[in-house]
Amino acid sequence: MRISICHCLDCQKRTGSAFGYQARFPADQVAVEGEMKEFERLGDSGQTVTFRFCPLCGSTVYWTLPSQPGLIAVAVGAFADADYPPPWFSVYERRRHRWVDVPPSVTERLD
Repeated sequence: MRISICHCLDCQKRTGSAFGYQARFPADQVAVEGEMKEFERLGDSGQTVTFRFCPLCGSTVYWTLPSQPGLIAVAVGAFADADYPPPWFSVYERRRHRWVDVPPSVTERLD
């Protein structure tokens, strides 16, 4: 549905990096396997985001947002695929680290 990078402060904290990189899918097209732990936080948008992470390694695997009930966002790093398609959407640009060059594949930007 959407491959994006997010520059919000919460994604920076969650990933320990300058931005988050995620892909969103229709929930009915995703098979979730294995044990997951949940963590909820209030996002920059003001809505609660529910993260699911691996209880063994602590990696964020996927998350859901109440404003998008039919979608699941998956951390692209969870795919361990260096050929995964580049993002085409960038959000929270006002919080982007100035040294981060947004790839030319990004055609939509939200502040």
